[in-house]
Amino acid sequence: MNSQKPNYLTPALIGGAIAGVLSGIPILNCLCCLWIIGGAIFAAYLLGKDAPVPLTPGDGAIVGAFSGVFGAVVNRLVGIPFQSLDLAFSKRVFERITEYGLTMPSDWESWFNHGAGPFSVAIFLLGLVIVAAIFAALGALGGIIGVALFGKKVSGPPRAPLPPPPQPTAPPQP
Repeated sequence: MNSQKPNYLTPALIGGAIAGVLSGIPILNCLCCLWIIGGAIFAAYLLGKDAPVPLTPGDGAIVGAFSGVFGAVVNRLVGIPFQSLDLAFSKRVFERITEYGLTMPSDWESWFNHGAGPFSVAIFLLGLVIVAAIFAALGALGGIIGVALFGKKVSGPPRAPLPPPPQPTAPPQP
């Protein structure tokens, strides 16, 4: 049997980039988990299309997990410009809530002022690690699904035909 390993990097980069962009845009990120699974399925499709050997579910899990990690990096980078927009929108929502007479904690404005501070590399990296772990798990699931849907089927040697069933014999005569 041919034991060549498929190239995981290119399909994982393409699937992860697509999933990361789609899950990083605020309007579209409500389907975040679906984008990651879909990107991993697409990565498995690309892997299966160019693979010299039939793929196993393990191959799908590997390319899917890589796709999820790349998707997490792209997601976090795409999300940077939208952070201040999300913060401003949330602040307007809380201001509207207080206009209608609902009580808010006395220091709620300081939460937003603290969040609107300078970019924190430590918080970014911590978020990246958490998102990468979640996306890798979802990507592995998507990769397994993708291999099941699009992977080349293993064709073994032809099987011998089954023998005919035994014929009933007549009971002995006394």
